[in-house]
Amino acid sequence: MKLNALRKSYLVDNKTLTVLDQFSLEVKKGTIVALLGPSGCGKTTLLRLVALLEQLDGGEIIREAGEEGPVSFLFQEPRLLPWHNVLQNVELVLRPFITNRSARLAKANEFLALVSLSKYSRFKVDQLSGGMRQRVAIARAFAFPANLMLLDEPFQSLDHQMRLALIKAFLSLWRQDKRTTLFVTHNISEALLAADTIVRLSSKPMQVVDTIKIDIPQEQRSLKDQHLLYLMGELSAF
Repeated sequence: MKLNALRKSYLVDNKTLTVLDQFSLEVKKGTIVALLGPSGCGKTTLLRLVALLEQLDGGEIIREAGEEGPVSFLFQEPRLLPWHNVLQNVELVLRPFITNRSARLAKANEFLALVSLSKYSRFKVDQLSGGMRQRVAIARAFAFPANLMLLDEPFQSLDHQMRLALIKAFLSLWRQDKRTTLFVTHNISEALLAADTIVRLSSKPMQVVDTIKIDIPQEQRSLKDQHLLYLMGELSAF
């Protein structure tokens, strides 16, 4: 995916607020790119533009073959439907694609099994912990047949150990279906464990400061690794 010279501004109190001005970034197909930058710099706006939830003022977004169509969006909150149980929350995104109800439920159960929630399939949302709700959201995001995935700080409200567990669950699914992924996070550990490339961003109007490629396979990464510790120090000093 190529983001070429993107421009986006808003009118706030009769003044123009420029969020993006000639912003460009190339995202290699089938990789995870983590976006690190100060709060309010425009990361979420960028995701919304890529998802076509907002219109560009200028520039273009070019998706490669295999990246076309709808996107799968994983938000800061799980955004589950409380009147549905866990299984139904995953099954509902399959309705436009699988007409047979039994087949849909079977497919939804497969994704719940991958995030270790099979025995909670009949539970209502309010019976789950925060981490379990987010695992349901992860299962739903992968169940939706999109080729492009957008993550907007989906683990930010959780403690450190739960973050690590959910990143592991996310990556176990992603490795089976390597969708092009933009991952907005403020957490350096998340970026180091998940991303193929980390992009550091400036304040508004948002620009790329630099990019860091991580060649260690995700399944072999540890926050005790000397190279990752070095990168953590570099990123923390930014």
